[in-house]
Amino acid sequence: MEGLERVIKEHPFFAGLDEGFCVLVCGCAKNVRYEAGRYLFHEGDPANEFYLIRHGRVSLELHAPERGAVTFQTLGPGEVVGVSWLIPPYRWSYDAKALELTRAIAMDAACLRQKCEADHDLGYDMMKRFMPVLVQRLQAARLQALDVYSARPLKPCA
Repeated sequence: MEGLERVIKEHPFFAGLDEGFCVLVCGCAKNVRYEAGRYLFHEGDPANEFYLIRHGRVSLELHAPERGAVTFQTLGPGEVVGVSWLIPPYRWSYDAKALELTRAIAMDAACLRQKCEADHDLGYDMMKRFMPVLVQRLQAARLQALDVYSARPLKPCA
């Protein structure tokens, strides 16, 4: 576990994490690997994990009528994938796909939620880390939606 603890401490998302919190977080972590083209998760599926990207790139995709999958953000090393694990009903609201070989730390969401409930200081720390990510993802999706719908001619009002 010492190697995993070091990796988590060095990941930018967890910069400055309290030593005691790091031990708790590491108890929910495991290494994962995704080949190019493989999905980390799909919209509507249970949000059972989130991911700290170590190597590779992941696209976040929404499905638009008549256009299919639309990438609204691409993430790389040092970034986190997945915020839906925090908010009931704990289901993904978009797809995430590895664009190339991607190595990450997967965090067991139920494990971490339970630890956050037991230690509200840890829960508050997690919320402070995830809120900027959540806001940034919403902004990216909003901008992508504006781009998608601005490409369509407007219908005159009747």
